[in-house]
Amino acid sequence: MAREATDLMAQYAAYHRDRRNIATHFVGIPLIVFAIGVLLARGQIHIGDWTVTLAWVAWAAAAAWYLTRGNLVLGLATAVVNAILMALAHPLAAGTTASWLGWGLGSFILGWVIQFVGHYYEGRKPAFVDDIIGLLVGPMFVVGEALFALGWGRELLAEIERRAGPTHLRDLTHPA
Repeated sequence: MAREATDLMAQYAAYHRDRRNIATHFVGIPLIVFAIGVLLARGQIHIGDWTVTLAWVAWAAAAAWYLTRGNLVLGLATAVVNAILMALAHPLAAGTTASWLGWGLGSFILGWVIQFVGHYYEGRKPAFVDDIIGLLVGPMFVVGEALFALGWGRELLAEIERRAGPTHLRDLTHPA
């Protein structure tokens, strides 16, 4: 059975309660999604006169997943943000092989470094270590956090905080 957005967001949030960790995810996750777009944009599928890149195929599959999690606004917003990142990635795939790999691998590695810095502050491993679906939930979590900051989804935010607890700043001088 498909897990709903509320359950996925609450599970993911349990690994992301330190505000510094959440902040790093606002940079790291878009960089990773962008990098995947860059790296997949060179691969093409030709269907008759129609050509589509593997980046758009991956986006479509992810968008379908987000849109079937039971929260249309969150799913649609996540799909739109990811589409923007894919669109920005495509021109970089058209460059030289060195440029394409530099942007793709460089953004991917930098994104993950930033993620792991955040998890240092959190004092906890990334969510995907325990549940690989966390790799898909990450972009939805960041978009959700942005929407919460804009005042959307107060009920969803309250339910996430009821399950995962409020955000905080972990005291690094007294590790848990």
